[in-house]
Amino acid sequence: MPGTGKLHPSDAEADALVTIRFNKRRWLMLLGTLGPGILAASAGNDAGGIATYATAGARYGYAMLWALLLITVALAMIQEMATRMGAVTGKGLSSLIRERFGLRATVFAMGCLLVANVATTLADFAGVAAAAELFGVPRWLAVPVAAGGLWWLVAKGSFARVERTFMLLAFVFLSYVAAAFLARPDWSRVLHDAVVPNWPSVPAATAMRDHLQGYLLVLIATIGTTITPWMQFFLQASVVDKGVTIRQYGFARFDAFFGALTADLVSFFIIVATAAALFYPAMQPHALADAASAASALVPVAGRHAGLLFGVGLLGASLLAASVVPLATAYAVCEAFGFEAGLGKDFRRAPVFLGLYTLLIGLGALVAVIPGLPLLPLMLVAQDINGILLPVILVYMLRLVNDRRLMGVHVNGVVYNTVVWGMVVVVSLLTATMVVTSLWPT
Repeated sequence: MPGTGKLHPSDAEADALVTIRFNKRRWLMLLGTLGPGILAASAGNDAGGIATYATAGARYGYAMLWALLLITVALAMIQEMATRMGAVTGKGLSSLIRERFGLRATVFAMGCLLVANVATTLADFAGVAAAAELFGVPRWLAVPVAAGGLWWLVAKGSFARVERTFMLLAFVFLSYVAAAFLARPDWSRVLHDAVVPNWPSVPAATAMRDHLQGYLLVLIATIGTTITPWMQFFLQASVVDKGVTIRQYGFARFDAFFGALTADLVSFFIIVATAAALFYPAMQPHALADAASAASALVPVAGRHAGLLFGVGLLGASLLAASVVPLATAYAVCEAFGFEAGLGKDFRRAPVFLGLYTLLIGLGALVAVIPGLPLLPLMLVAQDINGILLPVILVYMLRLVNDRRLMGVHVNGVVYNTVVWGMVVVVSLLTATMVVTSLWPT
């Protein structure tokens, strides 16, 4: 008498079950490798970055949007190179620089990185203070609470818990999308300026030379704040710490590309929001002191909710960057000089790693509570150093990724090398222009 169920599935059913299990495993592998690329790129939209993008929109309208497409491509390629080196070699970028180029080059790179990241961390905690004050919370209360929470998360948490928390913070950037729509931009003009390069119109009271010089400086700052050296150190170290190998490289590459795209979409909406609310009503540049002033300026034009959403984004971005930048610094320095590093390790196993992270968090919080701190010069110094260091790090990365003894068949192709080397030249020229213009403004 036949049973009520099948004892053996048919060939078609068996193939379907195998396909389902295979697809499920692929999705699980994808979810398991997501994180480092998204976090590295998202943390680049810190307080200084938001101030830069807001300035671009408030001073020049949508005229900076076309550059974001090129910046996104450049960021995606650099992030992918760092991911590939981490997956193939199982080593962080600092370790590879020391092994390939020696101690002197390593000390130079780490010294520049440390100075730039200290300044960036100070600016990020200042962003926490400014965002908290937008919601009526005094900085003397908000900053120590934020610093203590971030320190406890990293010092006492596992890699998985830290990454999940950072990913949740990254979702706060969606507030900028909402703020852009509340500002009611002219979307046809937005799309046109996003794909067609153009110079902003010159106000009658402004000399052409001064106007274009200011535009160039903001463009350079936009590139410098979007592609920073610490992001590559953090991304490659995170790939290694997460245990990603060449078998999961395809998923990790998707993470790097997706992170670059989503981060620059956030930058896009920040520019759109501030341009629509502050520049286009009167077709005049609007001066901003920092990212917090952008949130305040949105209120009378785009409404209270737009200002609140901008402030929420600033708080989330500052918290994310204030934790990721010190973490990236600790990773880079420890790998460069052979100290134990990694999340989930206590002070006995990784004293230098956690000690450096603690020092940066404490210093950033301490300086941020100083009343009347001049933040803008601090941010400019950090961006200048990052701009000077970036071409050097890119050259190191290109030489490493094209070393067949190190990378085997996973070296760059001809087209890839042509594009990235061309990008190094462009960034170097822009950096030289930025330095010269900073020293001799006239």
